[in-house]
Amino acid sequence: MSPGRLQAKGRVRLWRCSGRRLQGRRGRRCPHTGACGRMLAVAAGSEYVTRAMLALEAAFLIGVEGVTEIWLVRHADCYRDMAVVDDPPLSPVGREQAAHLARRVQHAQPAAVYSSPYLRAMETAHAITDDVRVDPRLVEMTLEISEDGSLDFQETPASAVTRMRAVIDEIVAEHEGKRVVLITHGASIVACLTDAMRLEPGQLRLFPYYTSISTLRVLGDRRMVGTFGDVAHLE
Repeated sequence: MSPGRLQAKGRVRLWRCSGRRLQGRRGRRCPHTGACGRMLAVAAGSEYVTRAMLALEAAFLIGVEGVTEIWLVRHADCYRDMAVVDDPPLSPVGREQAAHLARRVQHAQPAAVYSSPYLRAMETAHAITDDVRVDPRLVEMTLEISEDGSLDFQETPASAVTRMRAVIDEIVAEHEGKRVVLITHGASIVACLTDAMRLEPGQLRLFPYYTSISTLRVLGDRRMVGTFGDVAHLE
């Protein structure tokens, strides 16, 4: 279509942005530049636009009946002033973070809260509820830390993806159509998001912050990422 030509889609008329300020049939002006090329609704028929947007949301499992919402939450901080190296408890800062997280999660009223068996995850989960279900597969990727601080992962990213996929599948089967919170670890969260986004294991460069919330919407074999590393409760 040539620049500036009016295109009809049912009762919705669209201008393609050109180098001039174009005026639509109902007096709406295009504020864009010639390089934009965007399509702008300018006429009656907003119900078509609404219908199209609802269809787009449904494609991403937004507002769809039967969708299970998984909250992937990293444990609160345990590394500041740590006195215990193996399975450390939350730091004072971490306890504050967990309290902020708890208020947010409780407001969302999840059907269940799952946790890694590590102490830092358990303490984060118990700040939310006493009814915590422990799943040993929600652990961090196995690693060794050398004296110079370098990390040597004993589990491959591909193995972590497979492990976390199995966890998600079982939890969704048990809590279909509900909201479920998983208190887990950074690498495990990255593995879940990698799988949902159909990336290659190890390709997603993301470091989830303490108590950050990333969400998945799951329906059947479809998985959509909702949010990435949300820490609004800490602000």
